Amino acid sequence: MSEAPGAFPGLDDDGLIRLQKLLATSGVASRRKCEELMLAGEVEVDGEIVTRLGTKVDPATAVIRVSGQRLPPISAHVYLVLNKPRGVVSTMADPEGRPTLTDYVADRPERLFHVGRLDTDTDGLIMLTNDGDFAQRLAHPSYEMEKTYVAEVEGAVDKGTVRTLLDGVTLEDGPVEVRRARVISTTSNRGIVELVIHEGRNRIVRRLLAEIGHPVTHLTRTAIGPVQIGRLKKGSLRELTPDEVGSLLDTAGL
Repeated sequence: MSEAPGAFPGLDDDGLIRLQKLLATSGVASRRKCEELMLAGEVEVDGEIVTRLGTKVDPATAVIRVSGQRLPPISAHVYLVLNKPRGVVSTMADPEGRPTLTDYVADRPERLFHVGRLDTDTDGLIMLTNDGDFAQRLAHPSYEMEKTYVAEVEGAVDKGTVRTLLDGVTLEDGPVEVRRARVISTTSNRGIVELVIHEGRNRIVRRLLAEIGHPVTHLTRTAIGPVQIGRLKKGSLRELTPDEVGSLLDTAGL
């Protein structure tokens, strides 16, 4: 996934590779199993099912799916996820000298971009990549990438809180659509709510919850689309999995 096309093993003089070898080298399954998948009609290249063993493809440009799952192209692009700590600015540089995303990727050779932003006082998942088209598209509102947040708020929360969120709340800059919401826990004066939205207006989650009477005391982004923060520790990085990258490339239309 992050390997330069010219360095990929098994290419012929035209830069092509046998499809079953590409699948096996990419970790789909053993060579024999990949051949079985092809013969069963489970492998698609550029929208066409390929069953002929020995078919050659360009690993850098072919859009390959195995059982419907997108296989990322072989490229020099990297796709990373960072569990951003609270207090870190979601930029690569800051004139005020505050901690930035660069502090966590300073040892990497690539010139990285962040995919969207995350408030300085919000922790959690942010993606970084050297694929500029990918970063720009996924950050654009028209692609409606779902983002999942867990918010600790003031006041008790209940099913009525969830209904209010799902019914839609209008802020000074327009209505907010909450795709999903649930109460994780609550006491008489404090609650934890998970909600999924697709837009990225400035401080949208904090303003939304304050509007319905539950000011946020701590906010974490736990997922963007299929990418989840899981057990990733604060300040730690990981590469996206091939399945995650493939799903995101589909979402971005790349």
